Amino acid sequence: MTTALITHADCLQHVTPDGHPERVARLEHVLHALEGLDLQRVTAPMAAEDDLLRLHPKDYVDGIRAAAPQAGFAQVDGDTFLSPGSVAAAYRAAGAAIRAVDLVLGGDVQNAFAAVRPPGHHAETDTAMGFCFFGNAALAAKHALEHHGLKRVAVVDFDVHHGNGTQDLLWDEARALVITSQQMPLWPGSGKPEEDGAHGQIMNIPLAPESGGSEMRAAYQAQAFPRLQAFNPELIIISAGFDAHQDDPLANLNWSTDDFGWLTAELCTLAREICSGRIVSTLEGGYDLNALAAATKAHVEELIKAGS
Repeated sequence: MTTALITHADCLQHVTPDGHPERVARLEHVLHALEGLDLQRVTAPMAAEDDLLRLHPKDYVDGIRAAAPQAGFAQVDGDTFLSPGSVAAAYRAAGAAIRAVDLVLGGDVQNAFAAVRPPGHHAETDTAMGFCFFGNAALAAKHALEHHGLKRVAVVDFDVHHGNGTQDLLWDEARALVITSQQMPLWPGSGKPEEDGAHGQIMNIPLAPESGGSEMRAAYQAQAFPRLQAFNPELIIISAGFDAHQDDPLANLNWSTDDFGWLTAELCTLAREICSGRIVSTLEGGYDLNALAAATKAHVEELIKAGS
């Protein structure tokens, strides 16, 4: 078994204004960091319309396409922009996560990492926000449930910002456990423990500003891992944001690169116990280029160890 790396050059054509944190260089640094690793490299397909329409309404998807400019930028909200290449990139990002599910569940690879942008976990049912247009991880979970017929899927989101979009998209989905840790208080302001889903299947784990890896490890060991074991998912999907790193400029958690490796290794161990090691991971945030590259490499190296 192996680890797949799924990406596409279109994801480099989503351009943002000068000074914007979610920039082309993010993915360039990630891909450079992963060069030379033992990965099965896969070209990300475009997501099919039916895949997007499992969670996003047609008028929303049509509206994103229509809003894309022929030149320059179209501003969707305070910090989310479309450029001429953005729609193709967003379709590839969603398509990569969905293709990862197909590869893992089809037994072609043990696990997979989608190195894509734009990210997805802030995109709500009919609202683009937080640099995100389509809910990549949530769409992958829904694909696993509806197309592959799984009965239980878990999404684990360790991005420093709350995955409000994933929470919104899967709020009513009893077959999907969503576990998300995030700095609180911090934008977007959601992610309180009492936000627990229509079926009690959402677990929010707030982490205090300036807390570090030891607090994160304790929280996951006490809360997240037992919940995963009890839910017994057939697939684990990771929203892999690396902006909880101590060097990241957009937040105030103090995780080290080793902390991301530890968390990934623990999730891989759990996956071996409860779902035959099946993991799909997709890139979310991370805005210090060097920290992003190092933490992503640590994450993917643990996936490779688990897949070998």
